[in-house]
Amino acid sequence: MGFKKKQMLGFGLILLFLAILLSFMMFTLNNLKSSMTEIVENRYEKVQASMEIRQLFSRSDREILFAANDANKEERAESLEIINENHNLIESKIAGLSGSLNKAKAKQLLKEFETQYASYSITEAEIIQKIKSENSSDNLSSLMDDQREKRTKVISTMDEFKDYQEGVMKDTLSNSKQTYEDMIGFVIFAVILSILVISVTVVWMIRSTSKDLQSITKVIENIDYKNLSVIPRIPVRTTDEIGDIAKSFNDMAESLEIYNQKEKDFTEKISEQNWIQTRVADIATMYQRIVDVEVLADRFITRLAPMMGASIGAFYVKRGEGVDMRFVKLASFAGDGEDSGRREFRLGEGLIGQCALEKKSKVIENIPEDFQLVTTGLGEVNPKSIVIAPVVFEDEVVAMVELASLEAFTKLQKTFLNQVLDTLGITINNVEGRMEIERLLKESQAQTEELQAQSEELQSQSEEMQAQSEELQTQAEELRMINEQLEERNRETEEKSKELQVAKLNLEKQAEELKLSSKYKSEFMANMSHELRTPLNSILILSEMLSDPNDSKLNEEQQEFARVINSSGQDLLTLINDILDLSKVEVGKLEVVFDEMNLSELPELLHRNFDHVAKKKNIDFIIEKSKNVPDIFFTDEQRFQQILKNLLSNAFKFTEKGSVSVQIKKADEENVAQWIQTKGASNWVEIKVTDTGIGISKEKQKLIFEAFQQGDGATMRKYGGTGLGLSICREFAKLLGGWVIVDSEEGQGSTFTFFIPSMPEGFKNVDEAIAASPEVAAANHDDSAVPFGDQGEPDAGMMDEEDLDKAKPFCNKKVLVVDDDHRNIFALKNALKHEGMEILTAENGFECLELLEKGNNIDVILMDIMMPGMDGYETMTRIREQSKFEDLPIIALTAKAMKGDREKCLKAGASDYVSKPLKLDQLLSVLRVWLTN
Repeated sequence: MGFKKKQMLGFGLILLFLAILLSFMMFTLNNLKSSMTEIVENRYEKVQASMEIRQLFSRSDREILFAANDANKEERAESLEIINENHNLIESKIAGLSGSLNKAKAKQLLKEFETQYASYSITEAEIIQKIKSENSSDNLSSLMDDQREKRTKVISTMDEFKDYQEGVMKDTLSNSKQTYEDMIGFVIFAVILSILVISVTVVWMIRSTSKDLQSITKVIENIDYKNLSVIPRIPVRTTDEIGDIAKSFNDMAESLEIYNQKEKDFTEKISEQNWIQTRVADIATMYQRIVDVEVLADRFITRLAPMMGASIGAFYVKRGEGVDMRFVKLASFAGDGEDSGRREFRLGEGLIGQCALEKKSKVIENIPEDFQLVTTGLGEVNPKSIVIAPVVFEDEVVAMVELASLEAFTKLQKTFLNQVLDTLGITINNVEGRMEIERLLKESQAQTEELQAQSEELQSQSEEMQAQSEELQTQAEELRMINEQLEERNRETEEKSKELQVAKLNLEKQAEELKLSSKYKSEFMANMSHELRTPLNSILILSEMLSDPNDSKLNEEQQEFARVINSSGQDLLTLINDILDLSKVEVGKLEVVFDEMNLSELPELLHRNFDHVAKKKNIDFIIEKSKNVPDIFFTDEQRFQQILKNLLSNAFKFTEKGSVSVQIKKADEENVAQWIQTKGASNWVEIKVTDTGIGISKEKQKLIFEAFQQGDGATMRKYGGTGLGLSICREFAKLLGGWVIVDSEEGQGSTFTFFIPSMPEGFKNVDEAIAASPEVAAANHDDSAVPFGDQGEPDAGMMDEEDLDKAKPFCNKKVLVVDDDHRNIFALKNALKHEGMEILTAENGFECLELLEKGNNIDVILMDIMMPGMDGYETMTRIREQSKFEDLPIIALTAKAMKGDREKCLKAGASDYVSKPLKLDQLLSVLRVWLTN
């Protein structure tokens, strides 16, 4: 046989064997490819579909439990909508699986699942109907038990279906491996056989092709069948059948690698989901029975940081609203004391503030070298990765979480963090809601205790007033009747206190009784003022007359006695007015009028009022006013000046040498905020009154602001005073929106600081139209009696007083004094007789009318208001009803000067109005006006 024939035979045999070999390999590869396709595209999709059905089913189960137990109406509606959507998705996926199954057992398992799910759906629908209609919880509980039993069956069938599909996948994979191994064996056998057959005739051909075949053999031998993720490739050097074999092998290797990678990805994804769900459930279980946000924050960051692999972390919770909103650190993990993150931040401050503003998470990988160090027992290291994430509830950031790790955070950890934070916002809202309920309960209890304390305070005030009345009784026998009335009032007050004690359980009723008690107290103080001022009126008038050196027939010592009596009466009047001022503040009826005042005039005003005092005591008086103090200021100028007058009077009284200084400057609002709320004021002024006097000990500095209190008994005996000045200062300061504080050392002097706001709009929550308490309102009237004339009557201020004195306007003038108190009649009778007047007296309205009817040519009437039988109002009305007395001057006198009495007296027919106790000069001035008109 020729070489050519041998070559042709050899090539023919080679071609024959190669054709057989390639045919078998192609057949085997096609089978292997079909198996791989079935595993990857068919079985994997079915397993994936079964996992999605189970996830949807589990989510629906959680939502129905949430709707049945914890959700409110809106959350319940949202949960029912999710359940309905999941139900539709599950049915669509079941329908998809039903059309793609080709195994009898798979179809049987899917059929069982459909049957069980249909039964479960019926129970689920009944539960939803119960939830919507809010039926009995007992029926719902039985349905929930039935639902749990059916849920277990459905999950079990679905797991069995998934396990069956995974088993089919494993069998198909095993068959594919066996086919692959058979194919490899056949290839080796065919190659060897081809070599043996052709070796005799085509030695050269074997030699020429042996290298390629050896390379294929080596590649196949180097395959690691335990790890198919990386399969070596056969280099393709020719375009003949050997090259085709290499290409086919390479395609097969690529298919095996793709399948192996998908299998790993699927396994890894399942593992990640199990890892996330397990830890999410662990944290959700931790939320139970937590009723404090700080406890929640501490437990959450302590549990979350290890799960995230974090080495340090911080938890911030939102506090405040609007411009005051900020995020405050409540807990940290592995922090180094106060250095573990910022204490607080606002929206937009720093990266964490920007994340809160944008409601987005942020991961930082490139950490600066000087960043917060992670502290261990051996030293400190820098973190490699930081994650900042917001906690959102109803589209609002309620908290922020920041974690740092020595390693980069994985995608799995980030996904886990997002799922945890989805439910954390709801938990924070629930805990804060429970805390708010507890806070409101405590406030209610505190208010109940406060009302009880107010009741006790009323009783204490009653006891104090009784003690004061007993003290006044010792000063003059004339006050005996007042003591009896005071005792009667005390018994009434005690009865009211007992009623308030019994009614303390009913808050609304007790508030009404407190209001009624305040009214009684106001009326009592008004009556007490009347009873006190009436004897004081005669005391002051008579003592003033006796102390006049020009008119008195007493010797110098007796005149001094009269002056002491007059001074004591004035002190007693001041004490009464101070007590009434405090009473007015306590019952909340002080009239405060916010108006514009000029602070630039304040230093001059203070110098004008106190320079003579400083000169008399030979001490320095210094006033400093900062340039930044506004000239225009809005407050109640009368109360403002009274506060400064009391503070400076105290400073001068308790300072024997050295100086008294006043410093006026613009106050720092942050400094003021530590003493009192600063909202609503356009600006604040701080006034410091400093003296070098006796000072106040630390333990007495709170006591001095209480009524009737001074530093100690020795202070009161040495310096005098009632102990009401500072109490009035603080109460008036509160009414003006300010505060008074003291800083003092015993023997070193004192500094009283008065903070006051400028209030252009006043207090909008205070009814500015409410009048002051009846008697105290009279103290606000100017003591100087300005005549109230009608029809163009002349004002006394328009006349020369010296000319009037020369004209002797009182000589031979007849005056009718109408008063039921003999002491007042006696005092007025002597005072007016001294002026040359003729005096007629009447003890009530009836006697007054009788004297007028007798035609006594009376020039003027002094009319008391509070009289038995017929009071002053009715008497004046009857007098004015007679046309012949239309122009007769009637001057109303009263000690019960309630607010509105002036207008009431004028309306009843009075020509003018003067309140008791009378000042003789004041009364004579008013009489002079009307007698010369």
